[in-house]
Amino acid sequence: MVEGETDSPPLLKEIFNRERLAHFARETRAVYEGFDETRFIELASDNLADLSIMQRLRQIAQSFHVVLPGGYLENLEILKALAPRINHGFASITLPEYVALHGLQHPEISLDALRFFTRFGSSEFAVRPFLQQDMAGTLAVMQRWATDENEHVRRLASEGCRPRLPWSFQLKDLIANPDPVWPILDTLRADPSLYVRKSVANHLNDITKDHPDWVLDKMAAWPSGNPQTLWIIRQALRTLVKKGNPRALAQLGAGQAAEIDIVRFTATPEKVRLGSAVEIAADIVSSSTQEQRLVVDYVVHYVKKSGGTSAKVFKWKELTLKPDAPMSLSIRRAMRDFTTRTHYAGTHRVDLMVNGAVLAKAQFELVF
Repeated sequence: MVEGETDSPPLLKEIFNRERLAHFARETRAVYEGFDETRFIELASDNLADLSIMQRLRQIAQSFHVVLPGGYLENLEILKALAPRINHGFASITLPEYVALHGLQHPEISLDALRFFTRFGSSEFAVRPFLQQDMAGTLAVMQRWATDENEHVRRLASEGCRPRLPWSFQLKDLIANPDPVWPILDTLRADPSLYVRKSVANHLNDITKDHPDWVLDKMAAWPSGNPQTLWIIRQALRTLVKKGNPRALAQLGAGQAAEIDIVRFTATPEKVRLGSAVEIAADIVSSSTQEQRLVVDYVVHYVKKSGGTSAKVFKWKELTLKPDAPMSLSIRRAMRDFTTRTHYAGTHRVDLMVNGAVLAKAQFELVF
């Protein structure tokens, strides 16, 4: 291997590779003796290399439908027996996908099946066609899920109706009006499971992109003092905080302008080679006679292919700074290409943002 090169991580779609298909076939045969393993693998692996992860997932679900012996309701019982035997959580999403593709005519049975399957992976994608078909009826079922004893089911209550769920289609009605999902989110506001709270926070963060004041009004009415609720609030407001929204900052106790002196703010080294990292550091001192709450972020202005720049805000630190107290912060930011970002050579500006205001600037040169 050439010095400096690293092995590329396997593509995510390789969760559904030929070995996984063979695993599906063996385990299905174990719960249903008449299952045709050869036919299933033949269908599920058709043109596999050219399919995306979601296309592979859907093709496997369709292959189950072709090879399994009965109608939807009979096949569902076989797949329920199969679910605990699948050796990968995301891979098991093929089972709720089968429900989404073939169970819309049996909503009560199918939604109960999604509640069962979500414990082994997630039914978050599969519940969305049911929401499209009958929003009010499906949300009524999901409201019951929000009080389920199983954290996977409670998470599904929130995650499945996110208006902008990644890798799925948007729920336009809920983007326009989030009121119907509020009873679910309110029920989960102090959930003991971090897994559930992350979903609630992400759901609310989705809504802030269209209805920021709606979210802020709802959160302002939540009882204060519960640590689980406060965690959700902080995470849910992250996009608004990055934008310097005054109400969001005030909700975190950082609505006032920061009274600080910037002793040092640097981005080093001056020239950063692609594949290495830049270190961003700040030394600040309180100039206030009162204790103050600070939300500290940094902004990297990435050079674009066109030569312009695109700003990206990163969370850094939330802290309470005592009067006249100093504070030193540092962080390393990798400058390497990702699937979501391609870097370009040039001068990258870095901003120090405290309580929504840019208080200092630095820069570094990215070189190839």
